[in-house]
Amino acid sequence: MRILGLDYGSVTVGVAVSDPLGLTAQAVETIVRHRESKLRQTLARIGEICREYQVEKIVVGLPLNMNDEPGERAEKATKFGELVHRRTGLPVIMWDERLTTVAADEILDEMNVRGRHNRKAVIDQIAAGIILQEWLDNCGGEETTETDRG
Repeated sequence: MRILGLDYGSVTVGVAVSDPLGLTAQAVETIVRHRESKLRQTLARIGEICREYQVEKIVVGLPLNMNDEPGERAEKATKFGELVHRRTGLPVIMWDERLTTVAADEILDEMNVRGRHNRKAVIDQIAAGIILQEWLDNCGGEETTETDRG
């Protein structure tokens, strides 16, 4: 069973997918749009990826504030998750993604990736991979509907 991980941003969506056994996450791509509100092509691409990889479940990063409260970005991510569910018909799980971009940035430092353009091209897909891997490590074999860290 493959699971898709998404890191929703204002103009990009990082995409990762699990291996067929649901053990590891791999970065796939970054979907870029021109404006935050223009989601039609983004949702269409997510649908294509779901069919290509035979995805059965989707994990979307939920950027909670450090005090566990949802802010504006979390509300937008939740609405995005609802749109993804409507588009794909697949179960969507919202997963706490705090500090994943920081972790992705550290990974790029370790990989010695320099230059703003080079980093920007991959940081969202690495963050999506981290979100998905955390969910797999904590809940991979279990049915999860909560927005929580295991």
